[in-house]
Parts: sequence; C-alpha cells; structure tokens
Amino acid sequence: QVQLVESGGGSVQPGGSLRLSCAASGTTFANWCMGWTRQAPGKEREGVAYIDSHGTTDYADSVKGRFTISKDNAKNTLYLQINSLKPEDTAMYRCEASLLGPVLGGKCYYAPDYWGTGTLVTISS
Repeated sequence: QVQLVESGGGSVQPGGSLRLSCAASGTTFANWCMGWTRQAPGKEREGVAYIDSHGTTDYADSVKGRFTISKDNAKNTLYLQINSLKPEDTAMYRCEASLLGPVLGGKCYYAPDYWGTGTLVTISS
C-alpha cells in the first residue's frame, strides 16, 4: 500500500526558510510525477510545485524564485525548499503523486493517485 508522509512544517518568521519532506513507501516513485499543493484557511487548494520522472519542474508564479522542488529517488523522498517566506505562504502543504505522466501545463498531467495528510506551515512575526 502506497503511503505519502509529509514532515518539516512549522512556525517561522517572515523571511525565514523551511524544508518540507515527503517520504513515500510501498513502491518506488522514480517514474511518478509528484507535486506539492497547499491550502490556506478559507481558500481553495492550489498547486505550488511539480516534478516529473525526467526532472522537469514547474512552479506557481507566486513562489517562483523562492521555492525549489527536488527528489531523491534512492530515498523515495520528495522535498520542497521554501525560502523568503511570506505571511501569505501560511497553509497546509500536501504532497501528491501521479503514477505516470509528465509535468505539463503547470502541473502533473494526470490527476494524483495518492496524497499525504499534509504538514502545516505558519509564517508569523
């Protein structure tokens, strides 16, 4: 059974940094398209960053230049380095996985097959 477990969230001041991790178990994820999405209180979920099996990445305009998505296939772990945090980055961040397909059109081409429960990021002074 595939499981995605996020970690690394926390409370930081504006301008701070965090590295979120998403550990996948149950199968190897080297061929997956994976992404991070977030949902702020009272708002709809939005895509943040995506990476496919070829290493192609894409980011939401609001995080370009501040967020970096990466993955370690040997560790079956997805990462999101988030820098220069702003109050509007406060949200529950969730990793998602599509079992195949590229990053296309700003996200994984196919809808996610699996997702985690999320890790909370709070930016507050």
